[in-house]
Amino acid sequence: MDQPQRPVPLQAQLPLGKDPLSIRRRVEAMEQVLERSFVIPGINRAVGLDAIMGLVPVLGDILAAAMGGYIVWEARNLGLPKWKLARMAGNVLFDSAVGAVPLAGDFFDFFFRSNTRNLRIIKAHLDKHHPSSRIIEG
Repeated sequence: MDQPQRPVPLQAQLPLGKDPLSIRRRVEAMEQVLERSFVIPGINRAVGLDAIMGLVPVLGDILAAAMGGYIVWEARNLGLPKWKLARMAGNVLFDSAVGAVPLAGDFFDFFFRSNTRNLRIIKAHLDKHHPSSRIIEG
């Protein structure tokens, strides 16, 4: 007889530590939620909450910007240089500003992935300064 499986605790799914590996996993999870949560059938294009929330005028754009800001905040906790943080903040602000334009902004959100760009900046920093946090992707 099969035993019911216990749900995996949130801490095991998403590390809550302040070490570089835990931060890397949280940022990767946030980027996936914001940019690649769902696949649109027919065109096989991945989209996330950033593009979906952008469909809700004003409030959706504010929430998407706040969630993108979380990634910048985590980068600050990692000690990224100010110029990299400014570049990341610029990505979020540019995405938010253009994304706020009705219809054209929604189309733009479909292609410009500020959170993916910011994740690349964080990964490059971690790979150089904290190589033990590097994850081999298969």
